[in-house]
Amino acid sequence: MRLMTWNINSLRLRLPLLQRLVEEQNPDIICLQETKVPDPLFPADALRDMGYPHQHFLGMKGYNGVAILSRHAITPIEASPDWCGKSDTRHAGISFDTSTGPVILHDFYVPAGGDIADPSVNDKFAHKLAFLEEVTFWFTENPPVRSIVVGDLNIAPLEHDVWSHKQLATVVSHTPPEIERLKAWQDTGFVDAMRLVVPAQEKLYTWWSYRNRDWKLSNRGRRLDHIWMTPDLAPAMKGMEVLRDVRDWASPSDHVPVVVDLDLSFA
Repeated sequence: MRLMTWNINSLRLRLPLLQRLVEEQNPDIICLQETKVPDPLFPADALRDMGYPHQHFLGMKGYNGVAILSRHAITPIEASPDWCGKSDTRHAGISFDTSTGPVILHDFYVPAGGDIADPSVNDKFAHKLAFLEEVTFWFTENPPVRSIVVGDLNIAPLEHDVWSHKQLATVVSHTPPEIERLKAWQDTGFVDAMRLVVPAQEKLYTWWSYRNRDWKLSNRGRRLDHIWMTPDLAPAMKGMEVLRDVRDWASPSDHVPVVVDLDLSFA
């Protein structure tokens, strides 16, 4: 089974890129973030034509939005909270059956947090911290089993998840309050699947700012996109790849997709 996660930064704008990815990578399940499309305008037919008849999506006009697309049957999880009471389409969950039992998959788009790492003067940063705390509490109350979390979590937690730990230590996405909260969420029962493949002492990025005119030369990246899984699924890991070359495609997202291969057979 191949699972792909990608902050697509406008689904309708980048449908051709998604089509190319499908042709090259052939994922079984695709998790998207920042789809930026209200549900009535979601391009469901185009995605069915790509080979994904099973879809679960939540969107709004111009902002946020998540979608899970599958070649195989899925069951949406309808009982997830309205995080921070904002109804801002930042989470979708599904389950799917495998030959060894059901798996739960969560697709998250965590708030970016604005530019100032001070919740007393920046409501966006306060929202980000509150969102992380609420999600952590929910997973503490509902301990995960045979579960996967993917998405744009908008935090690069490790020293080598950013191009300069020293220079970015006070920059939103790599500050101690964010990292502490992300670790608390992960400690509710997940392992960092990407770092099972690429050791923590090696640089690993999934995002490069549009402001970098030559992103590849400067390589000032951050790992904002993540794949976690519960330890009971970790033995199924067969491979992981960050698709860096997608950042060079025409009209790209500033994030690149991440794919993971799991030894799981759909029921």
